[in-house]
Amino acid sequence: MAEIKLTKNELRDQQKKLEQLEKFLPVMQLKKAMLQEEVLMAHQEINALLEQHQDSLQKIDGLRGLMNDLEAIDLEGAARVRTVKKRFENIAGIEVPYLESVEFEPFSYDLFDTAAWTDGAILIWQKAMTLQAAIVVAQEKKDILEKELREVSIRVNLFEKVLIPKTTSHIKKIKIFLA
Repeated sequence: MAEIKLTKNELRDQQKKLEQLEKFLPVMQLKKAMLQEEVLMAHQEINALLEQHQDSLQKIDGLRGLMNDLEAIDLEGAARVRTVKKRFENIAGIEVPYLESVEFEPFSYDLFDTAAWTDGAILIWQKAMTLQAAIVVAQEKKDILEKELREVSIRVNLFEKVLIPKTTSHIKKIKIFLA
């Protein structure tokens, strides 16, 4: 670490540095608070999506008896995901993903050779796959937010516990020497 000079110019530089640190600290604390709120909301979103996904899986389990009767239709194939489209939004200076849409592979079947419940079953499967994709995107969003929160927390702690006290100490030391 470089030794500080005990001059008026160094005193002025240290005072400017302290002003900048004290001006920037509240902005970083606000960003930290925003990120904490977003992480909490992401956790809640994931829990809600998991609950909806479980409900869909229970509906699918209810259809298992019907699906065993007809082996000609592959309902899982009807809900095979082709692409997951995401959009990115800026939250507190970072880009986080949101699910925009899910496209499924084309699937066709003979309407006359299938049961009436087939369309409903396909929709339930597709909803379950859409929810699964939404969970993956929400988890990705949460991971990005948590990583950024850790980095901002480290910076806030650096400012509060190291840089500001150190600069204040330097100013005090220079003032004592100049007096």
